[in-house]
Amino acid sequence: MQSLVIPIQLELPDLLNTSRSNASWVVTATLLGGAVAMPVAGRLADLFGKKPVLVASSVILLVGSLLCALSDTLLPMLAGRVLQGLAMGYIPVAISFVREVAPVRMVNTAVASISAMLGVGGALGLPLAALIADSLDWHALFWVSLGLAAAMTLMALLILPHVHDANPGRLDMIGALGLAVGLVAFLVGVSKGNDWGWGSATTIGLIIGGIAVLVLWGLFELRQDDPLVDLRTMSGRPVLMTNLAAVLIGFGMMAQAIVIPQLLETPSETGYGLGQSVLQAGLWMAPGGLMMLLFAPVSSRLLTTIGGRRTLALGGAVLSAGYVLAVFMTGAPWQLLVATCIGSAGVGIGYAAMPTLILENVPPQDAGAGVGLNGLMRSVGTTVSGAVMAVVLTSATMDFGPTGVEIPTLGAYQACFIIGAVAAAVGAVLALMVYPFRAEKLTPEELQAAVSARH
Repeated sequence: MQSLVIPIQLELPDLLNTSRSNASWVVTATLLGGAVAMPVAGRLADLFGKKPVLVASSVILLVGSLLCALSDTLLPMLAGRVLQGLAMGYIPVAISFVREVAPVRMVNTAVASISAMLGVGGALGLPLAALIADSLDWHALFWVSLGLAAAMTLMALLILPHVHDANPGRLDMIGALGLAVGLVAFLVGVSKGNDWGWGSATTIGLIIGGIAVLVLWGLFELRQDDPLVDLRTMSGRPVLMTNLAAVLIGFGMMAQAIVIPQLLETPSETGYGLGQSVLQAGLWMAPGGLMMLLFAPVSSRLLTTIGGRRTLALGGAVLSAGYVLAVFMTGAPWQLLVATCIGSAGVGIGYAAMPTLILENVPPQDAGAGVGLNGLMRSVGTTVSGAVMAVVLTSATMDFGPTGVEIPTLGAYQACFIIGAVAAAVGAVLALMVYPFRAEKLTPEELQAAVSARH
């Protein structure tokens, strides 16, 4: 759903009869919906059970896809894309749900596999969407997503097991509203800052205002007996360091997804561009997503043998190494493919470790909210990454073609790779600072007993 509209992004102003600035919200809307949905869906799952929330998220995706498929103007398209973003609450709930229904010996593999699917969907979505957009009317993108959403809804309803995992409590509506307002303001300011100008009153007001609302939200949550997010638990060293590492590894993942396709699509006449079409660039990126899937059993083995803390640090280090390699390997598409696969392996390892560390260190009744907050931290990292990469790529440009179109220089692309390498490396260091919970060395059965006793 996130990469679905990338192939038609440049055509959206004409397709929706709107300005380029307004059309950019078609991409941003899904990001904002997902950021808000993840912690809220996680809390709803803790209160009312995980399967009902999984089914509801699937239905939301179906409705959003239908609305987009029927849209020819901006406002209904934005409403549909927001709903598609809200459906992302499915992801953290699914990760926490699998820990309840999978056999204990398969939990790490199951969590790693679901985490890997995030990369697989994004990587395969781009070439598939480009192929559909080239062959059919652009509405077909959303009719296909509607079919996928329908299949997802039926499987969630009929195949997922019924588990009585609801917990007593109430949904903190004021907390949910405060989190939504603060997040949307901050993320809009960050994601649109390059378009509006980082010094503009709108950008600064939204970023500072969003942070202020989030601070007030945190103070409010600390006073609640039944908060949306238990900040006392989340501020403990294991969860806090895991979430900080999530921001940086999410930053690294998005930097790769933004920069490498642009370099692949840069005209070869520049002397450094690789002259690939959108479809070709997507196909070169697709193996990276499959690499995440292939590394799921490796991640599972690492989680069992060296523990979540070291596995997360290893993932950050491998991602950083992929970026370092990319700095020196920009001469051919296959070279960037190698760098992408290495970086994606690091993302797969890190993404498998994060929910494992969260689930080890939060009470069972807060599992959904804990994993949801971790997903939110990754979204914050990807949003900030998009903004930073846009600044870097527009700060060093050259005129190209008879119309003097400005395109990033090779040095700008390499600077992005260096920034991504540093961010991932810092994420690895933060992962090593996660409190070395001694249950890392226990069997899965002993680990569950230790966590239960701890809470």
